[in-house]
Amino acid sequence: MDDSERPSKMRKISHDDAEILEVPKAILGADRSDEQTIQEANAINQNPAVHGQHDVGNDPDSVEADLDGESFPAPLDTAPSLEGVTSEANPMSKNQLKKLRKKQEWESKRDDRKTIRKEKLIAKRLRKKDAYDKAIAEGGSVVTPERKETKQRAVQLPVTILIDCDFDELMRDNERISLGGQITRSYSDNKGSTYRAHLTVCSFLGKLRARFDGIMGGVYKNYRGTRFLEQDFVDVAEQAKVWMGDVGGGELKGAFEKYADSDHDLLRDQGEVVYLSSEAEETLNELKPYSTYIIGGLVDKNREKGICYKRATQRGLRTAKLPIGDYLEMSSRKVLATNHVNEIMLKWLECGDWGDAFMKVIPRRKGGKLRSGGQPSEGSECESGAETSDAAAPVAIVAE
Repeated sequence: MDDSERPSKMRKISHDDAEILEVPKAILGADRSDEQTIQEANAINQNPAVHGQHDVGNDPDSVEADLDGESFPAPLDTAPSLEGVTSEANPMSKNQLKKLRKKQEWESKRDDRKTIRKEKLIAKRLRKKDAYDKAIAEGGSVVTPERKETKQRAVQLPVTILIDCDFDELMRDNERISLGGQITRSYSDNKGSTYRAHLTVCSFLGKLRARFDGIMGGVYKNYRGTRFLEQDFVDVAEQAKVWMGDVGGGELKGAFEKYADSDHDLLRDQGEVVYLSSEAEETLNELKPYSTYIIGGLVDKNREKGICYKRATQRGLRTAKLPIGDYLEMSSRKVLATNHVNEIMLKWLECGDWGDAFMKVIPRRKGGKLRSGGQPSEGSECESGAETSDAAAPVAIVAE
Protein backbone atom coordinates (compact mmCIF):
# COMPACT_ATOMS: atom_id res chain seq x y z
CA MET A 1 0.00 0.00 0.00
CA ASP A 2 1.35 3.36 -0.93
CA ASP A 3 2.08 5.86 1.76
CA SER A 4 -0.37 8.22 0.17
CA GLU A 5 -3.17 5.70 0.60
CA ARG A 6 -2.24 4.74 4.16
CA PRO A 7 -4.42 6.58 6.71
CA SER A 8 -2.65 8.78 9.20
CA LYS A 9 -2.12 7.37 12.68
CA MET A 10 -4.52 8.49 15.35
CA ARG A 11 -3.05 9.98 18.48
CA LYS A 12 -3.43 7.77 21.49
CA ILE A 13 -5.67 9.52 23.96
CA SER A 14 -5.96 9.13 27.69
CA HIS A 15 -9.00 8.01 29.61
CA ASP A 16 -9.89 11.58 30.49
CA ASP A 17 -9.67 12.60 26.86
CA ALA A 18 -12.05 9.80 25.96
CA GLU A 19 -14.61 11.15 28.36
CA ILE A 20 -14.33 14.59 26.85
CA LEU A 21 -14.81 13.17 23.35
CA GLU A 22 -18.30 12.12 24.23
CA VAL A 23 -19.38 15.69 24.67
CA PRO A 24 -18.43 17.08 21.27
CA LYS A 25 -19.79 13.95 19.52
CA ALA A 26 -23.12 14.55 21.06
CA ILE A 27 -22.96 18.25 20.43
CA LEU A 28 -21.35 18.38 17.01
CA GLY A 29 -23.31 15.50 15.57
CA ALA A 30 -22.57 11.94 14.53
CA ASP A 31 -21.99 12.80 10.85
CA ARG A 32 -18.58 14.30 11.50
CA SER A 33 -15.49 12.21 10.90
CA ASP A 34 -13.50 10.84 13.79
CA GLU A 35 -10.49 12.95 12.84
CA GLN A 36 -12.51 16.15 12.93
CA THR A 37 -14.06 15.14 16.21
CA ILE A 38 -10.67 14.43 17.78
CA GLN A 39 -9.24 17.75 16.64
CA GLU A 40 -12.15 19.68 18.07
CA ALA A 41 -12.03 17.68 21.29
CA ASN A 42 -8.33 18.43 21.69
CA ALA A 43 -9.06 22.12 21.29
CA ILE A 44 -11.73 21.92 23.95
CA ASN A 45 -9.51 19.88 26.24
CA GLN A 46 -6.73 22.48 26.00
CA ASN A 47 -9.12 25.22 27.11
CA PRO A 48 -8.79 25.72 30.90
CA ALA A 49 -12.33 27.00 31.09
CA VAL A 50 -13.66 23.50 30.33
CA HIS A 51 -12.14 22.16 33.54
CA GLY A 52 -13.09 25.19 35.57
CA GLN A 53 -9.40 26.06 36.04
CA HIS A 54 -7.45 29.22 35.65
CA ASP A 55 -3.89 29.58 34.46
CA VAL A 56 -2.12 27.10 36.69
CA GLY A 57 1.36 28.00 35.69
CA ASN A 58 0.98 31.64 36.65
CA ASP A 59 -0.90 30.97 39.90
CA PRO A 60 1.40 30.56 42.90
CA ASP A 61 -1.43 29.08 44.96
CA SER A 62 -1.92 26.11 42.68
CA VAL A 63 -0.37 22.74 43.30
CA GLU A 64 0.84 20.66 40.36
CA ALA A 65 0.69 16.91 40.41
CA ASP A 66 2.33 14.41 38.08
CA LEU A 67 -0.88 12.56 37.41
CA ASP A 68 -1.23 12.61 33.62
CA GLY A 69 -0.30 16.28 33.67
CA GLU A 70 -3.32 17.24 35.71
CA SER A 71 -3.12 20.17 38.08
CA PHE A 72 -5.12 20.75 41.21
CA PRO A 73 -5.98 23.91 43.10
CA ALA A 74 -4.20 24.71 46.33
CA PRO A 75 -5.75 23.28 49.51
CA LEU A 76 -6.74 26.77 50.64
CA ASP A 77 -8.98 27.04 47.57
CA THR A 78 -11.12 24.09 48.57
CA ALA A 79 -10.75 23.83 52.36
CA PRO A 80 -13.56 25.51 54.31
CA SER A 81 -12.61 28.63 56.24
CA LEU A 82 -12.56 28.32 60.04
CA GLU A 83 -13.39 31.97 60.54
CA GLY A 84 -17.07 31.46 60.00
CA VAL A 85 -17.07 28.35 62.17
CA THR A 86 -15.35 29.86 65.21
CA SER A 87 -17.08 33.21 65.03
CA GLU A 88 -20.60 31.80 65.02
CA ALA A 89 -22.19 31.26 68.43
CA ASN A 90 -23.49 27.85 69.36
CA PRO A 91 -27.08 27.60 68.13
CA MET A 92 -29.77 27.41 70.79
CA SER A 93 -31.84 24.28 71.13
CA LYS A 94 -35.59 24.27 70.61
CA ASN A 95 -36.20 24.06 74.35
CA GLN A 96 -33.90 27.01 75.02
CA LEU A 97 -35.63 29.07 72.35
CA LYS A 98 -39.01 28.13 73.77
CA LYS A 99 -37.97 29.18 77.28
CA LEU A 100 -36.50 32.41 75.97
CA ARG A 101 -39.71 33.27 74.13
CA LYS A 102 -41.78 32.55 77.23
CA LYS A 103 -39.50 34.71 79.34
CA GLN A 104 -39.68 37.59 76.88
CA GLU A 105 -43.45 37.27 76.67
CA TRP A 106 -43.75 37.26 80.47
CA GLU A 107 -41.59 40.36 80.82
CA SER A 108 -43.45 42.20 78.07
CA LYS A 109 -46.75 41.74 79.94
CA ARG A 110 -45.47 43.01 83.30
CA ASP A 111 -47.36 46.32 83.05
CA ASP A 112 -50.51 44.51 81.93
CA ARG A 113 -50.42 42.26 84.99
CA LYS A 114 -50.00 45.28 87.24
CA THR A 115 -53.01 46.95 85.66
CA ILE A 116 -55.11 43.79 86.04
CA ARG A 117 -54.23 43.54 89.75
CA LYS A 118 -55.31 47.14 90.31
CA GLU A 119 -58.57 46.56 88.46
CA LYS A 120 -59.33 43.47 90.55
CA LEU A 121 -58.63 45.36 93.76
CA ILE A 122 -60.93 48.21 92.73
CA ALA A 123 -63.67 45.76 91.74
CA LYS A 124 -63.37 43.98 95.10
CA ARG A 125 -63.78 47.24 96.99
CA LEU A 126 -66.81 48.18 94.89
CA ARG A 127 -68.46 44.82 95.61
CA LYS A 128 -67.97 45.31 99.34
CA LYS A 129 -69.39 48.82 99.15
CA ASP A 130 -72.42 47.68 97.13
CA ALA A 131 -73.10 44.87 99.61
CA TYR A 132 -72.86 47.30 102.50
CA ASP A 133 -75.19 49.85 100.84
CA LYS A 134 -77.68 47.11 99.97
CA ALA A 135 -77.77 45.85 103.55
CA ILE A 136 -78.37 49.38 104.86
CA ALA A 137 -81.14 50.01 102.32
CA GLU A 138 -82.94 46.80 103.28
CA GLY A 139 -82.75 47.73 106.94
CA GLY A 140 -80.74 44.70 107.85
CA SER A 141 -77.89 44.55 110.28
CA VAL A 142 -74.43 44.98 108.93
CA VAL A 143 -71.91 42.50 110.25
CA THR A 144 -68.60 44.22 110.64
CA PRO A 145 -65.53 42.01 110.72
CA GLU A 146 -63.74 41.79 114.01
CA ARG A 147 -60.74 43.97 114.28
CA LYS A 148 -57.50 42.13 114.30
CA GLU A 149 -55.50 42.35 117.44
CA THR A 150 -52.96 45.10 117.31
CA LYS A 151 -49.69 43.55 116.32
CA GLN A 152 -46.89 43.87 118.80
CA ARG A 153 -44.25 46.36 117.79
CA ALA A 154 -41.28 44.63 116.27
CA VAL A 155 -38.22 44.60 118.51
CA GLN A 156 -34.73 44.85 117.05
CA LEU A 157 -32.27 42.39 118.58
CA PRO A 158 -28.46 42.73 118.52
CA VAL A 159 -27.86 39.77 116.21
CA THR A 160 -26.98 39.64 112.50
CA ILE A 161 -28.08 37.08 109.92
CA LEU A 162 -25.74 37.32 106.96
CA ILE A 163 -26.47 35.77 103.54
CA ASP A 164 -23.23 35.15 101.64
CA CYS A 165 -23.88 35.58 97.90
CA ASP A 166 -20.32 35.13 96.65
CA PHE A 167 -21.36 32.17 94.46
CA ASP A 168 -22.72 34.04 91.46
CA GLU A 169 -20.56 32.25 88.89
CA LEU A 170 -21.53 28.81 90.21
CA MET A 171 -25.25 29.21 89.55
CA ARG A 172 -27.37 28.89 86.45
CA ASP A 173 -29.96 31.50 85.55
CA ASN A 174 -32.90 29.60 87.03
CA GLU A 175 -30.94 28.98 90.23
CA ARG A 176 -30.07 32.66 90.47
CA ILE A 177 -33.77 33.47 90.12
CA SER A 178 -34.55 31.06 92.97
CA LEU A 179 -31.95 32.66 95.21
CA GLY A 180 -33.37 36.11 94.48
CA GLY A 181 -36.80 34.90 95.57
CA GLN A 182 -35.37 33.37 98.74
CA ILE A 183 -33.63 36.63 99.67
CA THR A 184 -36.86 38.55 99.11
CA ARG A 185 -38.76 36.08 101.30
CA SER A 186 -36.09 36.35 104.00
CA TYR A 187 -36.58 40.11 104.07
CA SER A 188 -40.35 39.66 104.33
CA ASP A 189 -40.02 37.16 107.20
CA ASN A 190 -37.62 39.38 109.11
CA LYS A 191 -39.78 42.45 108.59
CA GLY A 192 -42.88 40.68 109.90
CA SER A 193 -41.16 38.96 112.80
CA THR A 194 -41.80 40.00 116.39
CA TYR A 195 -38.06 40.02 117.04
CA ARG A 196 -35.95 41.17 114.16
CA ALA A 197 -32.34 40.49 113.29
CA HIS A 198 -30.01 42.70 111.27
CA LEU A 199 -30.55 40.95 107.93
CA THR A 200 -27.61 41.57 105.59
CA VAL A 201 -26.66 40.39 102.10
CA CYS A 202 -22.92 40.45 101.32
CA SER A 203 -20.94 39.99 98.07
CA PHE A 204 -23.93 41.55 96.34
CA LEU A 205 -22.45 41.71 92.84
CA GLY A 206 -22.61 40.17 89.39
CA LYS A 207 -25.70 38.80 87.70
CA LEU A 208 -27.62 38.49 90.96
CA ARG A 209 -27.38 42.22 91.56
CA ALA A 210 -28.14 42.91 87.91
CA ARG A 211 -31.38 40.98 88.35
CA PHE A 212 -32.32 42.95 91.47
CA ASP A 213 -31.53 46.23 89.71
CA GLY A 214 -33.17 45.27 86.43
CA ILE A 215 -36.08 42.86 86.34
CA MET A 216 -36.90 43.31 90.05
CA GLY A 217 -36.91 47.08 89.66
CA GLY A 218 -34.39 47.92 92.37
CA VAL A 219 -37.03 47.65 95.11
CA TYR A 220 -34.41 46.22 97.49
CA LYS A 221 -33.10 49.76 97.92
CA ASN A 222 -36.26 50.53 99.89
CA TYR A 223 -35.95 47.51 102.21
CA ARG A 224 -35.91 48.76 105.79
CA GLY A 225 -33.63 47.09 108.28
CA THR A 226 -31.81 45.17 105.54
CA ARG A 227 -28.37 45.89 104.15
CA PHE A 228 -27.02 44.96 100.71
CA LEU A 229 -23.22 45.24 100.67
CA GLU A 230 -20.52 44.44 98.12
CA GLN A 231 -17.86 43.35 100.64
CA ASP A 232 -17.29 39.69 101.47
CA PHE A 233 -18.55 37.91 104.58
CA VAL A 234 -15.40 38.48 106.67
CA ASP A 235 -15.39 42.25 106.17
CA VAL A 236 -19.13 42.55 106.70
CA ALA A 237 -18.95 40.48 109.90
CA GLU A 238 -16.53 43.08 111.29
CA GLN A 239 -18.91 45.88 110.29
CA ALA A 240 -21.76 44.04 112.00
CA LYS A 241 -20.01 44.38 115.36
CA VAL A 242 -20.22 48.15 114.96
CA TRP A 243 -23.90 48.46 114.05
CA MET A 244 -24.99 45.93 116.68
CA GLY A 245 -23.13 47.89 119.37
CA ASP A 246 -24.39 51.33 118.31
CA VAL A 247 -27.45 53.07 119.68
CA GLY A 248 -30.46 51.34 118.17
CA GLY A 249 -28.43 48.21 117.55
CA GLY A 250 -30.92 46.13 119.48
CA GLU A 251 -32.47 45.24 122.81
CA LEU A 252 -31.99 42.12 124.89
CA LYS A 253 -35.54 40.82 124.55
CA GLY A 254 -37.14 37.55 123.50
CA ALA A 255 -34.70 34.66 123.76
CA PHE A 256 -31.99 37.16 124.75
CA GLU A 257 -33.89 38.41 127.77
CA LYS A 258 -31.85 36.15 130.04
CA TYR A 259 -28.85 38.36 129.23
CA ALA A 260 -30.63 41.57 130.28
CA ASP A 261 -28.76 41.84 133.58
CA SER A 262 -25.38 40.92 132.10
CA ASP A 263 -22.57 43.33 131.34
CA HIS A 264 -23.23 44.58 127.82
CA ASP A 265 -19.58 45.34 127.14
CA LEU A 266 -18.68 41.79 128.10
CA LEU A 267 -21.44 40.42 125.87
CA ARG A 268 -20.09 42.41 122.93
CA ASP A 269 -16.64 40.98 123.48
CA GLN A 270 -18.11 37.47 123.63
CA GLY A 271 -19.98 37.87 120.35
CA GLU A 272 -19.21 35.17 117.78
CA VAL A 273 -19.12 34.78 114.01
CA VAL A 274 -20.40 31.38 112.81
CA TYR A 275 -20.68 30.07 109.27
CA LEU A 276 -23.47 27.47 109.11
CA SER A 277 -22.29 24.27 107.41
CA SER A 278 -23.44 20.66 107.44
CA GLU A 279 -19.81 19.52 107.30
CA ALA A 280 -19.12 21.19 110.65
CA GLU A 281 -18.46 18.94 113.64
CA GLU A 282 -19.98 21.36 116.13
CA THR A 283 -23.73 21.75 116.64
CA LEU A 284 -25.22 25.19 117.19
CA ASN A 285 -27.17 24.88 120.44
CA GLU A 286 -28.22 28.52 120.78
CA LEU A 287 -27.88 31.96 119.26
CA LYS A 288 -25.99 34.60 121.20
CA PRO A 289 -26.35 38.41 121.25
CA TYR A 290 -23.89 40.58 119.33
CA SER A 291 -23.12 37.63 117.06
CA THR A 292 -23.24 37.06 113.30
CA TYR A 293 -24.56 33.85 111.71
CA ILE A 294 -23.73 33.31 108.05
CA ILE A 295 -25.89 31.39 105.57
CA GLY A 296 -24.42 30.32 102.23
CA GLY A 297 -26.56 31.91 99.52
CA LEU A 298 -26.09 29.21 96.89
CA VAL A 299 -28.62 27.29 94.81
CA ASP A 300 -26.76 24.62 92.84
CA LYS A 301 -28.68 21.34 93.22
CA ASN A 302 -25.83 20.03 95.39
CA ARG A 303 -23.14 20.30 92.70
CA GLU A 304 -20.75 22.19 94.99
CA LYS A 305 -21.06 20.10 98.12
CA GLY A 306 -18.98 21.39 101.05
CA ILE A 307 -18.04 24.71 99.48
CA CYS A 308 -19.44 26.75 102.41
CA TYR A 309 -17.38 24.76 104.90
CA LYS A 310 -14.22 25.20 102.81
CA ARG A 311 -14.75 28.96 102.51
CA ALA A 312 -15.21 29.33 106.25
CA THR A 313 -12.24 27.21 107.28
CA GLN A 314 -9.94 28.91 104.77
CA ARG A 315 -10.82 32.26 106.33
CA GLY A 316 -10.43 30.95 109.87
CA LEU A 317 -14.10 31.18 110.89
CA ARG A 318 -15.96 28.91 113.25
CA THR A 319 -18.46 26.55 111.63
CA ALA A 320 -21.54 24.87 113.09
CA LYS A 321 -24.72 23.09 112.02
CA LEU A 322 -28.30 23.45 113.18
CA PRO A 323 -29.52 20.52 115.30
CA ILE A 324 -32.33 19.34 113.04
CA GLY A 325 -31.53 15.66 113.52
CA ASP A 326 -31.45 16.14 117.29
CA TYR A 327 -35.04 17.35 117.41
CA LEU A 328 -36.86 15.99 114.37
CA GLU A 329 -37.48 12.68 112.65
CA MET A 330 -37.65 13.37 108.92
CA SER A 331 -39.28 11.20 106.28
CA SER A 332 -37.31 12.96 103.53
CA ARG A 333 -33.98 14.65 103.06
CA LYS A 334 -33.20 17.34 105.61
CA VAL A 335 -32.67 20.06 103.04
CA LEU A 336 -33.76 23.65 103.61
CA ALA A 337 -33.89 26.79 101.51
CA THR A 338 -32.04 29.94 102.53
CA ASN A 339 -35.25 31.65 103.64
CA HIS A 340 -36.19 28.58 105.75
CA VAL A 341 -32.90 28.81 107.65
CA ASN A 342 -33.46 32.51 108.21
CA GLU A 343 -37.00 31.91 109.44
CA ILE A 344 -35.93 29.11 111.79
CA MET A 345 -33.47 31.42 113.50
CA LEU A 346 -36.10 34.17 113.74
CA LYS A 347 -38.52 31.74 115.40
CA TRP A 348 -35.79 30.67 117.83
CA LEU A 349 -35.28 34.34 118.76
CA GLU A 350 -38.95 34.39 119.80
CA CYS A 351 -39.17 31.19 121.82
CA GLY A 352 -35.62 29.96 122.40
CA ASP A 353 -36.64 26.39 121.46
CA TRP A 354 -35.24 24.64 118.39
CA GLY A 355 -37.94 21.97 118.28
CA ASP A 356 -40.72 24.55 118.23
CA ALA A 357 -38.88 26.62 115.64
CA PHE A 358 -38.35 23.61 113.35
CA MET A 359 -41.98 22.52 113.56
CA LYS A 360 -43.25 26.00 112.69
CA VAL A 361 -41.01 26.45 109.66
CA ILE A 362 -40.13 23.12 108.03
CA PRO A 363 -42.70 22.28 105.30
CA ARG A 364 -45.21 19.56 106.17
CA ARG A 365 -44.44 17.62 103.02
CA LYS A 366 -41.09 16.70 104.56
CA GLY A 367 -42.93 14.75 107.25
CA GLY A 368 -40.97 16.23 110.16
CA LYS A 369 -41.92 14.73 113.52
CA LEU A 370 -40.66 16.02 116.85
CA ARG A 371 -38.63 13.50 118.78
CA SER A 372 -39.89 12.65 122.24
CA GLY A 373 -38.07 14.84 124.70
CA GLY A 374 -36.04 16.36 121.91
CA GLN A 375 -33.35 13.74 122.42
CA PRO A 376 -30.78 13.40 119.66
CA SER A 377 -30.54 10.13 117.79
CA GLU A 378 -27.31 8.27 117.23
CA GLY A 379 -25.95 8.23 113.72
CA SER A 380 -28.50 10.68 112.39
CA GLU A 381 -27.50 11.72 108.89
CA CYS A 382 -28.71 14.25 106.45
CA GLU A 383 -27.85 15.62 103.07
CA SER A 384 -26.87 19.10 102.04
CA GLY A 385 -28.09 20.38 98.71
CA ALA A 386 -30.89 21.96 96.79
CA GLU A 387 -34.32 20.49 96.31
CA THR A 388 -35.84 20.51 92.89
CA SER A 389 -39.25 21.54 94.20
CA ASP A 390 -38.06 24.39 96.38
CA ALA A 391 -34.89 25.26 94.50
CA ALA A 392 -33.41 25.08 97.97
CA ALA A 393 -29.91 26.33 98.46
CA PRO A 394 -27.32 24.00 99.98
CA VAL A 395 -26.97 26.33 102.90
CA ALA A 396 -25.39 23.51 104.86
CA ILE A 397 -27.25 23.90 108.09
CA VAL A 398 -28.69 20.47 108.61
CA ALA A 399 -27.45 17.98 111.15
CA GLU A 400 -25.22 15.16 110.04
